Amino acid sequence: MDDPFDSYPEIEEIKEELLNNGPAAAAEKAQEHLKKLNNIPLNIGITGESGSGKSTFVNAFRGIDNRDERAAPTGSVETTSEVTPYHHPNYPNVTLWDLPGIGTTNFPADKYLEHVEFEKFDFFIIISDTRFRENDVKLAQEIQKMRKKFYFVRSKIDHNLRDEERSQREFNAERTLAHIRGNCIQGLQKQGVDAPQVFLVSSFDLHLYDFHLLEETLERELPAHKRNALLLAMPTVNLEIINKKKKALKSQIKYSATRSALVAAVPVPGLSFAVDISVIVCVVIKFAVGLGLDIPSLERLAQTTHVPLKDLMAVIISPLAATKITPDLIIKLLLQFATTTALMAAEEGSRFIPVIGIPIAMGFSFASTYRALNMFLNMLADDAQRVFRRALGLNTSV
Repeated sequence: MDDPFDSYPEIEEIKEELLNNGPAAAAEKAQEHLKKLNNIPLNIGITGESGSGKSTFVNAFRGIDNRDERAAPTGSVETTSEVTPYHHPNYPNVTLWDLPGIGTTNFPADKYLEHVEFEKFDFFIIISDTRFRENDVKLAQEIQKMRKKFYFVRSKIDHNLRDEERSQREFNAERTLAHIRGNCIQGLQKQGVDAPQVFLVSSFDLHLYDFHLLEETLERELPAHKRNALLLAMPTVNLEIINKKKKALKSQIKYSATRSALVAAVPVPGLSFAVDISVIVCVVIKFAVGLGLDIPSLERLAQTTHVPLKDLMAVIISPLAATKITPDLIIKLLLQFATTTALMAAEEGSRFIPVIGIPIAMGFSFASTYRALNMFLNMLADDAQRVFRRALGLNTSV
């Protein structure tokens, strides 16, 4: 059986709370750590010249259509005059800041960074829909002086490919992409940027071109404690991101299971079961949203990949995907799994054993919640793989 107090960095604080103030206070401490983990701030600065596609990129990253009332306003002229925050709809700790184009302000590059309060940003993305110009380079150099990370995104690549296909007799997409990327890198190097990182992106087709390379680069270069925030907020653009999201979500299960174990120590009949079900419902909802299996995420995927929503939903097997997750649904599913229900029953029965009953009940509670959450996460992750494979026209077997 899993140890409800298996070691992880915050375990000593929870143990101390348990010894000094009892199981209820320790359960709150475990919940506090989980809440802190889910609220690590990630601030991304998006900048570039007017009409470069900044706002569309902000919306696409957040999984929001340009017509959505929560969307950053888009247009062919500069629509951003002030620093404007846009929180991720599912992960409000992740904020994309739509910054005014440096060429549209009265501030030179060095003063511009002060104006936008550069200290709060974890990194910057500099966007252009053509070549990167002098203002972009000046800004990059100033960001570098401030020891912050920056990345160049060449937007509207889908438009460029269509234009090239119309004008070339022997069109080759890969060759055209390599040519655009090479021109951007060479142009930046000529203007004094060392080893520029350039990513070719279409905000309307994030699963194509270089967005996955941008994600991998950000993940690699971010501090460890910020990576899960990035991963969970990232739109699903390939199968590997699904695996990474699953790993990030799994890393949090022990906190919820520990909380269940601590509540099991409170001598109130039926309380532990009620809390366990409540915890499982909340966590499974996060699983479904994080893996893109809620209805809004599925609708967005259908829109971007041009695959009908009904076709995506047709490959879903788990009863937890694309539905409202309720206590009744969770209980119904748990009753189908003998091991988990046996652990829950054993937990309640062990309470009546003198002296050692409560510690045994805590162990059973931890194990049942941990097993249930892992089982539900595996089910949803498998569905996420099937859905994305269907979206890309691949074999949907997992």
